[in-house]
Amino acid sequence: MAGRVRKAVFPVAGLGTRFLPATKVIAKEMLPVVDKPLIQYAVEEAAAAGIEYFIFITGRGKSVLVDHFDHAPELETLLGSRGREEELESLLASMPEPGRVAAVRQQEPLGLGHAVWCARANLGNEPFAVLLPDELLMSDPPCLRQLINVHEKVGGNVVAVTQVPQEQTNRYGILDVESDDGKVAKAKGMVEKPDPASAPSRLANIGRYILDPAVFHHLDKQIKGVGGEIQLTDAIDATTDTIPFHGVRFEGDRFDCGDKVGFLTANIAFALKRPEMADRVREAVGALLA
Repeated sequence: MAGRVRKAVFPVAGLGTRFLPATKVIAKEMLPVVDKPLIQYAVEEAAAAGIEYFIFITGRGKSVLVDHFDHAPELETLLGSRGREEELESLLASMPEPGRVAAVRQQEPLGLGHAVWCARANLGNEPFAVLLPDELLMSDPPCLRQLINVHEKVGGNVVAVTQVPQEQTNRYGILDVESDDGKVAKAKGMVEKPDPASAPSRLANIGRYILDPAVFHHLDKQIKGVGGEIQLTDAIDATTDTIPFHGVRFEGDRFDCGDKVGFLTANIAFALKRPEMADRVREAVGALLA
């Protein structure tokens, strides 16, 4: 039986240049969708999937991400004194228990594989999750829970996938599929951002991973791949001779919040899920489109 997944890594050291000037002094993962920052959605997804420890891979200027999951005494006191219990409860509910959050500095932007490698001492010899907060996923059960359910049966490396148009394969890690039952695809490898003409399939990873610690055998070598970066895709691919690898078709809605239109769409979609504002949002969007 596969080991229980207790720890999750959140690579959040990126500069967010696609959202400048908004991200000049604000971490992109702190950009709000309705009234919660992207990083909080990712942490809540992980917690709902049973994750107990949250490891942030940060860079310069990213301390606010860790601060967000800590107490804010002045604000909490103010809310309490004014009887704003609902807002106070929402603040306190967002915080993991003491000792559950760790931050590791990635001093150089050397790629996703390098970011995950930076967390190696915090992970030990057990399977772990990786969540990219740019990918905002709306589903029940949460996407990570869907992956863990499969991982408990098959072990190894498990990633969330969706089918993308052929011309978009050069934007993703693409699975080299061995067999596919329509829900779970067994893969013999994964290729980072392949040319559409040579892509082994159209099944693309969408930023959620359950990984076997064997990936560190490759990441330790610090081999650079596509874009001159240390690619997590390459580390997964390097283990497939000995470690099972599966892609799980994510059931739910996906919003690429690293893209401006995707981010705006996410705000509308999540607002429409809120009963207290859904009708007004529909009216506002309808008026703009009229």
